Amino acid sequence: MKEFITYSPQQTFELGQRIGEKSLPGTVICLSGEMGAGKTALTQGIVKGIGIEDYVTSPTYTLVNEYYGDIPVYHFDVFRIEDVEELDEIGFDEYLYGQGVVIIEWPSQILESLPKEYLWISIDKGEKEDQRILKLTAQGKSYEKQIEEL
Repeated sequence: MKEFITYSPQQTFELGQRIGEKSLPGTVICLSGEMGAGKTALTQGIVKGIGIEDYVTSPTYTLVNEYYGDIPVYHFDVFRIEDVEELDEIGFDEYLYGQGVVIIEWPSQILESLPKEYLWISIDKGEKEDQRILKLTAQGKSYEKQIEEL
């Protein structure tokens, strides 16, 4: 586990950018944190770090937003998932085990559907207004290496 503290949305974005630069096809990133914690700012940075210039928004009502570049990014918000079978209907496994980077907001909703290896990032609000505490936890050796390189 590695902890980072950011003091502005821009710093959260920049950390995301560093994570994106280290992300390879098949990477799965789980983002946990309350609403307004900074999951979207972090995701915007990850997408930028992968080399995609698209405007990134949270897929709150669409379930998944897709961004295309040399490595595609599939950004899920599973907050409203009531049954994991809903994921089967959209071919979730094809996203998970494909050649893109998968980012999942609210992953605790679908723990049983996650792969064996992934990067878990929890985001908590700090004492100051824009302060965020980001804890990165690796599930698997490749993610341990990714965290070490940040």
